[in-house]
Amino acid sequence: MKAWTVHELGEPADVLTLEDVPDPELAEGLVLLDVEAVALNFPDVLLCRGQYQEKPPLPFTPGLEICGRDAAGDRWLGGAPLPHGGLAEKVAAPKVGLFPVPDDMPAAKAASLMVTYQTGYVGLHNRAHLQEGETLLVHAGAGGVGSAAIQLGLAAGARVIATAGGPEKVAVCQELGAEVVIDYLADDFVAAVKDATDGRGADVIYDSVGGETFSKSTKCVAFEGRILVIGFAGGVMAQAATNHILIKNYSVVGLHWGLYRSKDPGVIPATHQALMALWDKGLIDPLIADELPMAQAAEGLTRLGMRGTVGKVVVRPGG
Repeated sequence: MKAWTVHELGEPADVLTLEDVPDPELAEGLVLLDVEAVALNFPDVLLCRGQYQEKPPLPFTPGLEICGRDAAGDRWLGGAPLPHGGLAEKVAAPKVGLFPVPDDMPAAKAASLMVTYQTGYVGLHNRAHLQEGETLLVHAGAGGVGSAAIQLGLAAGARVIATAGGPEKVAVCQELGAEVVIDYLADDFVAAVKDATDGRGADVIYDSVGGETFSKSTKCVAFEGRILVIGFAGGVMAQAATNHILIKNYSVVGLHWGLYRSKDPGVIPATHQALMALWDKGLIDPLIADELPMAQAAEGLTRLGMRGTVGKVVVRPGG
């Protein structure tokens, strides 16, 4: 079978090789899946660079979330355990981590419902305890992570403000339903958030960017607000000033969703059920920017690493 393999660490375009590899070996508890779709995520870029929390041994195949079919033709959503990730024609996935895919759900959307939507739901509900009527600020709202957070915030009954870079991405956030969208390339989002909330600030801030974005977020978080740290797509990890946290009475809340697999695994299936209920009601619908053939996976990861994508980028190994 074909699989994208990393033999040395670096930028995806430099270190990913599409090559023939043996089919996955099955063991007890694993299910062999023909991969229909692989949703790319920023952690896949970090894996290639050697900057992710998990550091699989070389060589490895990235790809954290997939939709695939088993030998009986049943469709499943789940993850492919590293070092044998999902950017391959076949994967051996743990049965306990697989969830059935409804017949009416396209493979690209199914593959996109694992990492970003699980992260968004657990982050907003389990960690930040977002309440109906509160104001949610979502940074980088047009990306895969941000677009999911906008939808989940609206589904929770929150008022959603989003930031985005440039008119095209601003329009995407508006189409998703954000009430206020700030072009951070043209305007100061701190002033805009304060203006939109009559000076109060945002109750919950969903930050997958880090760096200066986090630092500026501390200036527009509400009293008893929560800044939810999702990741560092901006490439810089900010330092939290504990004296400022104390003076303004806000919380900085971290989320490493993958840790629930070992620390509290029941959260993941419960969250999947909640997401399926939202899908059935039409309240969430993954925004798919591109569906790429297998040969263009490295190109897709490069664009993702440069924050040049809108919504999710999906690779179709069988397409």
